[in-house]
Amino acid sequence: MSEPESSPPMFESRLSGLRRIHQGKVRDIYEVDEQHILIVTTDRLSAFDVVLPDPIPGKGAVLTRISRFWFEKTRHITPNHMCDYPLERAVPDAEERRHLIDRSMVVRRLRALPVEAVVRGYLIGSGWKDYQRTGSVCGVALPAGLQLAERLQEPIFTPAAKADVGAHDENIDYQQMVAILGPAVAEQVRATALALYTYAAEHARARGIIIADTKFEFGLDEAGRLVLIDEALTPDSSRFWPVDSYRPGASPPSFDKQFVRDYLETLDWDKRAPGPRLPSEIIERTAAKYAEALRRLTS
Repeated sequence: MSEPESSPPMFESRLSGLRRIHQGKVRDIYEVDEQHILIVTTDRLSAFDVVLPDPIPGKGAVLTRISRFWFEKTRHITPNHMCDYPLERAVPDAEERRHLIDRSMVVRRLRALPVEAVVRGYLIGSGWKDYQRTGSVCGVALPAGLQLAERLQEPIFTPAAKADVGAHDENIDYQQMVAILGPAVAEQVRATALALYTYAAEHARARGIIIADTKFEFGLDEAGRLVLIDEALTPDSSRFWPVDSYRPGASPPSFDKQFVRDYLETLDWDKRAPGPRLPSEIIERTAAKYAEALRRLTS
């Protein structure tokens, strides 16, 4: 696939003809009609659940392109929220639409589940901290003696309860998820998330990228069927590591926003809003990492 078209960095979208019904850390959501919503992926970057003041040029276009790629590639595993509703119909104003073409999707309006479906193939991040403390991750017992960033014998499903913008999602165990969703939906979410991760990890590894972990979001349609929504397997929702420099025992370099997190860890910042400004070098290198992930995954 070709590189995404360049457009001015967008920190926040503003549309005159549609009502914004939600603003997340990265995405602005607009109501199109009772059956459709418009998702605008901005260039905002969040770290430690704080939206940073500097946008990353091209990031929204990269996330949109990668999500579209995976939505199309995983239709055999699960349906998703994509539809053929034209952007021109949702946003008739040509000038407003010009800034959205490479960073927006009109999708089906579904009932989002209040749980994130997290799949981990490697021991890193909050999973590593949980393992060091308890020998398990979200209630999933693991063998003793595992190293940081070590590949797990098989991927594990570790859900999280969604939090409001600015708050931390809460890791929960599978039984807590069953209590929230019911046993049938919970099992379908777990099985679907593991199938998606396994398929995507194999595709990515053949192109030089390890998907260490990722999170999916699902919704239910009017018939109660499970549908993949929001984004899929992007550098914002996943940890991407280069295969050629991966070594267990150390945190690998990445194609995702871990690069920014590592920089922020060097600062005297309490990880509360407002976030610190980013140097131009960090912004440029982050944009390049996102673009490289797009190039590798979709080539």
